[in-house]
Amino acid sequence: MEERDRLFPEEGLLGNAPLVEDEKDELEDPEFEVEALPLEAESAADPRGCCPEREQKADADKRKKTADGCKAQASHLPKEAARLDRLREGKGLLIQEARAKLQACRERMRLISKQQESVAAEVAAEQEANHIAAVGRLQAVSRRLCTELENERDLQAKILATLKESENIMWHIEIQEGQLEGIRESAQAQAEAARKRLQVRAAERLGKEKEARGQVERSRLLRARRSAYLQKHRLQQRQELVEDSRRSHRVAVKFLQASLGRAQERVRQQEAESRKHLRRRMDAVLALKKNITANRETLRKFQAWGQAKAELAEQKAQARKEEILAHGGDAFKHRFHQRRRQELEAQKCAFEEEQRLRKREIVSRILKEEAAEESRKRRLLSPARTAARPTLRDRTWGYIAKVCAGKTATAAPCDPAEEDSFAHPKNSHLVKCISSESVQGDPRNANWEDITLAEPEIPGLWNEGYKSCQVPTEDMDRKPVGGTKTDKNMLAHTLERLRDGVIHKQVVSGREFKGCPFNSKPKLIHFKDFDVGKVYKETVTLVNASYTINYCKLEGVERHLQDFVHIDFDPPGPMSAGMSCEVLVTFKPMINKDLEGSILFLAQTGRFSVPLKCSTKKCSLSLDKELLDFGSYVVGETTSRIITLTNIGGLGTTFKFLPASEACDIDASQLVLKYSSIFTDEDRGFYEKIVSSFSEQQLDSNESPLVDVPSQRGLDEGHPTESDGVTTLVTIPPNEELTEISLGKITEGEIGPFSSIKVPIIFAPVIPGAIQTRFKVMFKNHQCPTLYFRAVGVAVDVPVWVPKPSIDLKICMYDRLYQDAILIHSRSKSALRLKLEVCKELRGHMELLPETGYIQALASYSVQLKFLPRHSLPEDARKYFDKESRVLEAPMTIWVADQIKPVGFTVHAIVTTSDLELSPSEVDFGYCTIYEAIRTPVSLCNRSLLPQEFGFVGLPKFVDIQPNDGFGTILPLDTLELDVIFQPTKAKVYSFTLTCKSEINRCFKLTCRAVGVHPPLELSHYQIKFAATPLYDMSLATLYVINPHLSMTSLTHSVPRIGSQDTCPVGPTSFQFLLPPDSPVTISPSVGTVLPGKRCLVQVAFRPVLPSELIRQQAFQALMKDMESKSLRKDMATQKKDPKGQPLSLLRLQNRDRLLQASTSHSLELQRQDLKFSSNEYQVAQATLTRSFQGKFDKFVVPCVVASGDIQDQKEMGPLSFSPHNTLYLELWCPAVAPSIMVTSDKGKTVSNFGDVAVGHRGIKKVSIQNISHEDLAVEFSLLNPNGPFVLLKRISKLPAGETQVLTLSFCPRESMMAQETLDIITKRGTLSLTLIGMGVASMTTCSIEGHILNMGYVIARESVSSSFKLQNNSSLPIKFSMHLDSVSSTRRENQQQLPQFLSSPAQRTEVVGTQNHSGQSVFSVFPVEGVMDPGGAQDFTVTFSPDHESPYFSDRLQVLLLEKKVSQQILLKGAAREHMMFVEGGDPLDVPVESLTVIPTYSDPEHREETEELKPILVTLDYIQLDTDTPAPPATRELHVGCIRTTQLSPKKTVEFILDSVASLQHHGFSIEPSRGVVERGQTKTISISWMPPANFDPDHPLMVSALLQLKGDVKETYKVFFIAHVVTSP
Repeated sequence: MEERDRLFPEEGLLGNAPLVEDEKDELEDPEFEVEALPLEAESAADPRGCCPEREQKADADKRKKTADGCKAQASHLPKEAARLDRLREGKGLLIQEARAKLQACRERMRLISKQQESVAAEVAAEQEANHIAAVGRLQAVSRRLCTELENERDLQAKILATLKESENIMWHIEIQEGQLEGIRESAQAQAEAARKRLQVRAAERLGKEKEARGQVERSRLLRARRSAYLQKHRLQQRQELVEDSRRSHRVAVKFLQASLGRAQERVRQQEAESRKHLRRRMDAVLALKKNITANRETLRKFQAWGQAKAELAEQKAQARKEEILAHGGDAFKHRFHQRRRQELEAQKCAFEEEQRLRKREIVSRILKEEAAEESRKRRLLSPARTAARPTLRDRTWGYIAKVCAGKTATAAPCDPAEEDSFAHPKNSHLVKCISSESVQGDPRNANWEDITLAEPEIPGLWNEGYKSCQVPTEDMDRKPVGGTKTDKNMLAHTLERLRDGVIHKQVVSGREFKGCPFNSKPKLIHFKDFDVGKVYKETVTLVNASYTINYCKLEGVERHLQDFVHIDFDPPGPMSAGMSCEVLVTFKPMINKDLEGSILFLAQTGRFSVPLKCSTKKCSLSLDKELLDFGSYVVGETTSRIITLTNIGGLGTTFKFLPASEACDIDASQLVLKYSSIFTDEDRGFYEKIVSSFSEQQLDSNESPLVDVPSQRGLDEGHPTESDGVTTLVTIPPNEELTEISLGKITEGEIGPFSSIKVPIIFAPVIPGAIQTRFKVMFKNHQCPTLYFRAVGVAVDVPVWVPKPSIDLKICMYDRLYQDAILIHSRSKSALRLKLEVCKELRGHMELLPETGYIQALASYSVQLKFLPRHSLPEDARKYFDKESRVLEAPMTIWVADQIKPVGFTVHAIVTTSDLELSPSEVDFGYCTIYEAIRTPVSLCNRSLLPQEFGFVGLPKFVDIQPNDGFGTILPLDTLELDVIFQPTKAKVYSFTLTCKSEINRCFKLTCRAVGVHPPLELSHYQIKFAATPLYDMSLATLYVINPHLSMTSLTHSVPRIGSQDTCPVGPTSFQFLLPPDSPVTISPSVGTVLPGKRCLVQVAFRPVLPSELIRQQAFQALMKDMESKSLRKDMATQKKDPKGQPLSLLRLQNRDRLLQASTSHSLELQRQDLKFSSNEYQVAQATLTRSFQGKFDKFVVPCVVASGDIQDQKEMGPLSFSPHNTLYLELWCPAVAPSIMVTSDKGKTVSNFGDVAVGHRGIKKVSIQNISHEDLAVEFSLLNPNGPFVLLKRISKLPAGETQVLTLSFCPRESMMAQETLDIITKRGTLSLTLIGMGVASMTTCSIEGHILNMGYVIARESVSSSFKLQNNSSLPIKFSMHLDSVSSTRRENQQQLPQFLSSPAQRTEVVGTQNHSGQSVFSVFPVEGVMDPGGAQDFTVTFSPDHESPYFSDRLQVLLLEKKVSQQILLKGAAREHMMFVEGGDPLDVPVESLTVIPTYSDPEHREETEELKPILVTLDYIQLDTDTPAPPATRELHVGCIRTTQLSPKKTVEFILDSVASLQHHGFSIEPSRGVVERGQTKTISISWMPPANFDPDHPLMVSALLQLKGDVKETYKVFFIAHVVTSP
């Protein structure tokens, strides 16, 4: 039944079977027939017996019932059919599964039957062989098979019953499907009829839709025609409108053109006026230029003074240094300490100055605070309480006494005038030092009158986080008022949840109300310009803005407003939409501070708030206009305008009108303080001197331009000027323009709240033209920004005037004509006669045409100016011409009839020369071979102030000038470097002249000479351009050294010679390339001899490398950084351990001194110890520099000297004579780039060191390489030694751009040796070489056990004993070890299949695994089983012997495997076990060391055991060796060992007694036994010595055999029968 339940669940069988029956009953229910009977009766009735109406009604009812029945059947039928299909499918699967299991069960039964037959046959065979144990085992197997067969039969019966039941269920399902078949067919027929009816209805509907579509189409065409007509009509209207607009546009264009003309005319007039204004400003600019020049001279003096002072200080320091060195001191240390003392003195001075300034400012604040305190006392309601406290003055003076304790001088109180100063500085960091008791407010507010000091003395009571002191009571467990913090949080959380539950959504007519439920009037509650202590009230109206009735509840105000704002609100209850309620807000300010927040309300639809703002009294100042236009006034008139300053705020202040160019007066002490806060202590003294000097200069002189103090200091120190820091502005005194527009009498005063002040501005023009002045209004209240406004006006001059009072002819050259037109205007209403006059000195160089003329009324007159400067101009016009600057300022005069004052204007021009200068004027190229070109630089200098074009013309073929072939433009006063390239075509002496022409056709000559040389040898290439070569890669190039000299005849061809000297002899010619030192280029061969008509191949190699000095420097920097980081960490750790010690800044200074000394000594030490190439630091630095290498281009010129003769004859004939003129030059272009492939692993090292690897083992190392180029690279590898230890395991064929690949390298040494190979990674962009290094090491260990045998001794069965030994690792690498016992090895089962070892002779026995435990567990165990031994280290091992039965033959072998391969040690483990605490050891073996399979019966009854106890035999054989009959031989001796095993079991006896009887009989036969009895303690062993001497009557031919009983008494009694066999032998 269990199997059946498993195959077929109970739910499926019990639930499915009744369900089928229910369905069957349901299908056979009479209700189905009852519904059909009336239909059949009505159809069978006679239609003639009823009226037509009744027949129609009956037919309709019949059709309706039929349709209903069909619908019910149609709806019920699919469900029943689907359910039956599911049941059938499920039962089918169950049946298939049952049949499969039945077949499997039958198959198992067949197999079991076969096994029974085979077992029966084996039983018969074993019985015949009389193997009882095997027969018993086979019979047990037979019984087990019979049981299994019975179980399978029971299972088969269960499966058959289940299968039969499932088939019955399937039959019922098929019967039900047959019953439903008829109903299914009728339902299908009805469905077909319904489908046909639907098709007919669809056809009718389609016809109607077509008719409707036709109507729609006709309507669409009608609408289209109508729209087309309307569109045409609109188009006509649009065209008419376009025509009207075009006519209007033409009319508007005419008016617009006229307007634009007038606007352009106004623009031209404005431009003319601006030009006039600029001309008038030129004079002021020139004056300013002179002032700047004078100030530059002053700065130069300062610079010279600073340089002299610095040189003097340097000389003193050098002298002091020499003096210290002469006395044997450390000059650097002395200089450092001296500099530190100077810094400390500067800091001390700055601190004293800062203390003085702090005291002055505190005193000034005392006066202000006292005034504020007196005004506050008058407003306070309780003055008595305030008077009881210590005054602010007392507290402040107490603080000053503490700060200034120990000072000798006290600062005098500030002048009260300083309090009203408008240049009051903003709050500095000194304000923060004042006690918090004196000021409570915003520290950024500089207006002390607005600061409210009505606050308690203890500011902590006003803090939000302040907790009042709790007075302890007797009941310490009572909770505080209001509950604990946890209770308050829980209460707040509960209230929040309750309020969330109160809020509901408001939905009216399907619309949900969203937004603010109530509108407030006003929307913002604003209390402006409040006074502390007064009460302000305001009523707010809340209007219900939701869709229906709503509620309103006051939640309160925000926390920071609760002390000042009180809300009176009576909840009105339910409010309809549009209804309102009032809220009274009362504000009582206690502090003079702006407050912002909101009043919180809770409505039924959600929370809302009304914003609240409280503003203190502030100043809000403004001007009524920013531009004050006076218009046009004639020079000499005076007028005024009024500008109004308005204050719309509730706080008054003091104002002052100033010109915008007037700077505030800054106190020198404040300036020094500002500098001291920005610059270092070293610079403060210098700036104080500069400020004092400029203050004196300002008092002495009215002209003091802008001075940049940091720039002056930069000039003194030789550093570039930087004006980004603080600059000292010295005000420029107002010039004449500033007096034309000035302020009136009212320039300063008080402006009250909500008032205005009118200030007059006066305009008195002096110089004609437009005048503009900016003014500013400053206020004592620093919260008010400075206001600016402009005043403009135009001054009109006399009737005749020149628009250009200064005619600038720019830069002019001598002997060149320059012309310009001078325009004269007249304001007069009548014509005037003019006469133009040129000064007497310039009449030979300048002319005005015409000299006399008439200018019409309100018109203009043009005069022509001609200027032709001569070279005599500096002499003729010394008064108007400056020779240094070459500036000409010529005054011109216009005399007007009937006018005394003439009209003047000035002609400005800069007259310059047109000379070009060539330097040097003569060029000597020297000796030059015909295979090379010599380049000589020539400087072309333009002495003119104008750029000039030039060009070298008529150049010979062997000369070239670069750049631009000798043509170009040279800038004024500029010098161009030109290269004159000379390349001779043959051997001769050259002398020629080069001509340079300017743009005005002036010629300048350059004389040249040279000597052409034809050397006896030539090179196939004189220039080699190597490709871009990566670092540590190599590029090769080849060339030939050719000897073409075969004949001395100079008529047919050019022969080798130097200039016009004799021809070189024909014969072998030697050469030698002279490479520069430390160059990355090698030439092979560098020395050789070339025979006439032959050539010699020369190979040039370029291998770029990083300089070793640069690599060492990088390594030193890395080491220094490591030292600094270690020292810093050490100091930080010291600081953490001692937080109250010295400050971190002082520790850093001390560390800097110590580190500076250590770094100096360490760097010298590192320089002495030169880093090796193989060192780690050197390789890391080399990899870092290689990765950051940006590329390098070097150009080398390698000379090749030539000499006649053979280099091999040099030893015999002496050294060859090399002529320096025959030298050939080889130019090498060597571009070096970063390698395309870099090693990214191991800090970029290209040396992969595998370290020490055990012989026979494999070391794996992965090297990551990265493609740092911008293209994919194909990668190839060089071949490694196939017989070597290195192998490339993982190769790559392609390395994409920017990606990193990993190479896997293997090192497997076969012997103990040092191995090294090179692996080249080859790409088209270069080669990367990896150096592989590894050391093969042989693993060696030693064991502490001598003889490799560990005997555990005797142990009580089922107890254990442990012993330890040690293994020593004598190799230089860590060794992984593992312990293996032969008893648990995988090969032991195979060895057991062989013949037993006891069948062979003892000499042939190799079995090391002896008796094992019956439980299957190993009798020996070792710990640890595996691990790693460090180099030179040792490992202790513990062996545990745990036998579970008695046997003397326990043994096993322990093997030590190193690195999972090599067997290093083999240790034989032995042990014996006894059931009792005594044992006897010794004698000859009487049995084999293998346990028998016979079961030894055990008896629990001691009496029965003693009865059945047998005597255990012990055989002792004694051999008496007698070699010589004359000399007595020593007696034969043997030993027996009696021991007592140490055990943890409880035993009545703690010792073992032994007794050997028949001692007298043994002595009679010559045996001597000592001792014959004794007692053995636990854990001890006693030896029984047995010796034998043959008695006198002993027959040597017959061995002696006697026996004795040996009794042992311990926890039990044991008896041994000892057999003594003695015989005499004559040979060993």
